[in-house]
Amino acid sequence: MTEHSYQQLGIAVLKTEADSINALIDRIDHKFHTACEMILACKGRIVVTGMGKSGHIGNKIAATLASTGTPAFFMHPGEASHGDLGMITEQDLVIALSNSGEVSEITTLLPLLKRLPVPLISLTGNNQSTLAEMADINLDVGVEKEACPLGLAPTSSTTASLAMGDALAIAVLEARGFTEEDFARSHPGGSLGRRLLLRVKDIMHKDKRIPVVSSDASLKQALLEMSNKGLGMTAVSDSSNHLLGIYTDGDLRRTLDSQADIKTAMVKDYMTPNCVTIDAEQIASEALNLMDNNAINALIVTSKNGEIQGALNMHDLLRAGIV
Repeated sequence: MTEHSYQQLGIAVLKTEADSINALIDRIDHKFHTACEMILACKGRIVVTGMGKSGHIGNKIAATLASTGTPAFFMHPGEASHGDLGMITEQDLVIALSNSGEVSEITTLLPLLKRLPVPLISLTGNNQSTLAEMADINLDVGVEKEACPLGLAPTSSTTASLAMGDALAIAVLEARGFTEEDFARSHPGGSLGRRLLLRVKDIMHKDKRIPVVSSDASLKQALLEMSNKGLGMTAVSDSSNHLLGIYTDGDLRRTLDSQADIKTAMVKDYMTPNCVTIDAEQIASEALNLMDNNAINALIVTSKNGEIQGALNMHDLLRAGIV
């Protein structure tokens, strides 16, 4: 085998599987619509089952459904005959995968599912199979050929089943009005979850950790506060802790350029008034957008009436995984 031979075989596999997926497009019809409506109407959970490679695909479909707003889990058909069938309630719906539609572990369950009774959607490659005929709706995922040159290893057929499962999940997602925030709630450990669920109040510096000086403070006092708190800036407040402005590293450079006396100059004369602020309840990713849009590296957190509640900078967003 040469390098070119491996490449040609890889390309052939991808083309065969791509053709199998493309063939599904014409099968998105009234049956697909009915299957989506059945899933939406389900008041319980979607129970996905399949044997062998179809089982692995079914497990992925169940995971995709669950993470996109449709409660679902995978049930192994072999274990179902030994007690796991008790997982299914009358409120549930079953999706069964089998390319042949004649796998004994699945067909054994069909009379029992009918007796419960629960709606049954099948994904098969054989529309005349036992599974297809006993299902309420059968979605045809048949393929012309497997990508395996022996025609034995499930390749194109499992890819087609997975793609149809994705089509169902995403169509139902859209119908539910599922949002990014909904997705984040089921993925709190991921980067999307952090961006969409973490709020400014969760990462801001509070209380004594807030760099703040009064308006009658000298520049020297402001610099000491900036150094002690380590955020590269300090808020400037009135006697009621309401924000008057901010003094940053950039303001310091401009102050030095003006040759002001650091010991005697007042911070209020060199601060930036009407500075950009953020509310503690806002999503932390909004703080990133504010910093980017205004070319700044830090923000003061204020209440609606302008009272100082906290502070944060770009490093806080980095540590929180927002950036």
